[in-house]
Amino acid sequence: MPGERLTVRGPSEIGRFPGTASPTRVELTIYKEGEKKQEDEGCWHWFRKTCLCCCKHQSSASYDITDRVEVDKPVTPPTPVTEPTKPKPENGEAKEMEEIKLSVCSVDLLSSKTGQNRTEHNTDLYHSDELIIRRGQTFQIELELNRLFNADSDKLHLELRTGPLPLVSKGTHVIIPLVEHLEDERWEAKIIERKGNKLKLSVNSPANAVIGLYGLTVATRSKTSDSKMTHSSSKNVVILFNPWCEEDTVFLDDDEERKEYVLSDTGRIYYGTENQIGARTWNFGQFHEGILEACLFILEKSDMPPSGRGDPINVVRVISAMINAQDDFGVLVGSWSGNYSDGVSPAAWSSSVEILRKYHSSNGTPVSYGQCWVFSGITTTVLRCLGIPARSVTNFQSAHDTDVSLTTDVYFDEDMVPIHYLNTDSVWNFHVWNDCWMARPDLPPGNGGWQAVDSTPQETSQGTFRCGPASVNAIRSGQVYLKHDAAFVFAEVNSDKIYWQRNLDGTFSQIHSEKKAVGHCISTKAVGSDEREDITHLYKHSEDSEEERIAVETASRYGSKPEFYSAPTAEDVCVEVKIDGEGPRMGADAHLRIVVKNMSSQPRKATLHNQVAVMYYTGVLKGVIKKEQMVVELLPNEEKTHDWVLSYQQYQNQLVDQAVLMLTLSGRVTETQQVIANQSTFRLRTPDLGITPVGDAVVGKEMAAKITFTNPLPRTLKKVVFRVEGLGLQKGHEVAVGDVSGHSTVTLTEHFIPTQPGPRKLVASLDCRELTQVHGVADIVVLEQ
Repeated sequence: MPGERLTVRGPSEIGRFPGTASPTRVELTIYKEGEKKQEDEGCWHWFRKTCLCCCKHQSSASYDITDRVEVDKPVTPPTPVTEPTKPKPENGEAKEMEEIKLSVCSVDLLSSKTGQNRTEHNTDLYHSDELIIRRGQTFQIELELNRLFNADSDKLHLELRTGPLPLVSKGTHVIIPLVEHLEDERWEAKIIERKGNKLKLSVNSPANAVIGLYGLTVATRSKTSDSKMTHSSSKNVVILFNPWCEEDTVFLDDDEERKEYVLSDTGRIYYGTENQIGARTWNFGQFHEGILEACLFILEKSDMPPSGRGDPINVVRVISAMINAQDDFGVLVGSWSGNYSDGVSPAAWSSSVEILRKYHSSNGTPVSYGQCWVFSGITTTVLRCLGIPARSVTNFQSAHDTDVSLTTDVYFDEDMVPIHYLNTDSVWNFHVWNDCWMARPDLPPGNGGWQAVDSTPQETSQGTFRCGPASVNAIRSGQVYLKHDAAFVFAEVNSDKIYWQRNLDGTFSQIHSEKKAVGHCISTKAVGSDEREDITHLYKHSEDSEEERIAVETASRYGSKPEFYSAPTAEDVCVEVKIDGEGPRMGADAHLRIVVKNMSSQPRKATLHNQVAVMYYTGVLKGVIKKEQMVVELLPNEEKTHDWVLSYQQYQNQLVDQAVLMLTLSGRVTETQQVIANQSTFRLRTPDLGITPVGDAVVGKEMAAKITFTNPLPRTLKKVVFRVEGLGLQKGHEVAVGDVSGHSTVTLTEHFIPTQPGPRKLVASLDCRELTQVHGVADIVVLEQ
């Protein structure tokens, strides 16, 4: 039996566009699958019991539930929407106010740690009295003026400046206008409260704003005068990255992980050997007194211009260089000499706080001494402090490749005596670096998420001792050509150890190789506990698997010794993924075609590994939901098509916004050793909302539009809400539909009175947790009355 839910908004409720009319009537019909639609039947008695105020004129005694709900309101010509009454001075007062120039007496940034700004922005833990906010989110400030603010004659705006030479064109000098309505992704301010001479403003920032320390100025002037008066706040504004904001590149879609990788100020760092793993507690202390100031000081001391601080890729790369003092007077001096008499032994540190405060208080004098776990601990502190999710990672049996060969090489002479001057590669018992979380719009899709970054000075990158950020997904697949420094990290976790002997003629021959010598038990602290989590599978495929060998050979092609791994004798097999029509639809099994073609005159055989992962629209992979492999045998010049299916049951509870997935194929041709690979992204298409105008579209005359939606899923959609808006047609408003069972059809009839002539668009969208990106539009040409 169909059910219904109804929300009717009054004329003074939701609406952003003055002059548009509220809907005069709303009708809602829900038909379950298989039910016969009824047009004008049904009894009102049940509805009268639930809403007597709307249905007093009905007198039926039937208790049947209706198929249609309609609430009638008298149709009246649209009236202009009035703004809240503003205090208007009398004539004498107005003249006096014109003579008194508007100025700001004081600015309250509402920066209390327990106040709304700091708690909503998750910055209440910082030991600072400055206003600390995260970009892409609104905050509030209060202004006290010398007189009442008159919107008709006064102008007011805010200005934020950061860096030594603030420029509007570089995003370091921000002019924030006063507007009637705030919109996302831009700097704007809106008056939300007036109390005498005091104004409370809500200020919005974009999710790509430059981070750092800003000075705030309020500027006022008369609309008839060009001269302005300014007032600078005594406190500063600190803007940080925002892992809670979906539009921010560092967005992390898991609250427990945000608590661990952004808000947790202690952690565990692992050391020792793979068979005897030790753990030590480290105090990151990113909220401790003076640490935020020290982190901002590090950014100022670097050569990065302030305009580059909006990109977390740039910031992480700079932090990687600035944590070590090797070539830029960074935070910490590395030493492995064993003699630390003129400083502190690396093993003595257990906290980042003392190191960072000492560096800051000495105006940038490097602190002695550190080794890899200390560099990593400080990097975790700085990144978390700035709002970038980060963790310390330990790799056991960690290779150090010095010649970009992507192998760990050991050389012997003719008598099997090691040649020490050639044996520059090494394998460390353990090495500690960092993972940080971000999207990578500069790389192909699928390479966002965890990025490896290493502040320990080992090798230079573009002339500076730094490493990363390198996509962990790229490292795992051997795509070492993707920036930054993926080749070096790949060698640390997955290089083969090759033994060479010198021949009498001075050349070298391979005498032995180890394929499992490096990259064991890659470890980090688990989320929400002090347990060790093994994340080796994120950095490399399992040993002895064909995927792992393919990754190694793919990577070696971009090293200094590509000839070590035999090149394929031919490359005559190709694979591609094809999508039929408009592609798979939400709620049904997804069907794709994998086409494998043999372009040779010889038969070919290949084993194809395929896996599909859920992906955010930013290119960050959420997780693999299906893995399988298939054997393909091809006759000469034959093309075969394999129907690949992802069932609805496999993806129904896994999807994220946009419903995008990535299919990865990789394999090897048996006869030629050719590696074949392909990555394809596809989305599950959601249904459109059907919108059909009913009646003549004339200014001042009531018309209607029917909005129809059929649930494509075999499951119930919970708490469904329609949002409808049409500029010049009607105000934006919501209609709460409630639950819609599987495959049911919902029909919503909107009655409204157009207020503006010409071509107009009625736009509608559906909002619920189980289904996103459902919307529709109808073009309506409104005639003059």
